[in-house]
Amino acid sequence: MRLLLDTHTLLWFLTNDPSLSPRARGAIEEPANVTHVSAVSLWEVAIKFALGKLQLPAPYADVFPTQLELNGFELLPITAGHCATLLTLPFHHRDPFDRLLLAQAKVEGMTLVTDDGQFGPYGVPMLW
Repeated sequence: MRLLLDTHTLLWFLTNDPSLSPRARGAIEEPANVTHVSAVSLWEVAIKFALGKLQLPAPYADVFPTQLELNGFELLPITAGHCATLLTLPFHHRDPFDRLLLAQAKVEGMTLVTDDGQFGPYGVPMLW
């Protein structure tokens, strides 16, 4: 299975937060699955960290990309095709970071690992 981690899922996994469901953790740790982290998640974390809205266990540059490499996560770039898909998504959800994650999951045929209940109407496979 090809997984795309929502930003909160990535952070909860990296910090061993108990908010991460056992099913999600198991899927992320399953060697047969390929786990992706979107560039949009790194962008979101950087913005929230810079604004003081998010704490990290170490400076941003020490966490990323080191933790992606240590955990075997693949970085998913943002493409023109991902952005074009944004035009087809209904506005059930207005968060631009989340909308781009949804578009990427849709285009790439990935399962989005998230507990965000607002993602359901988009028809993207989800796991939690």
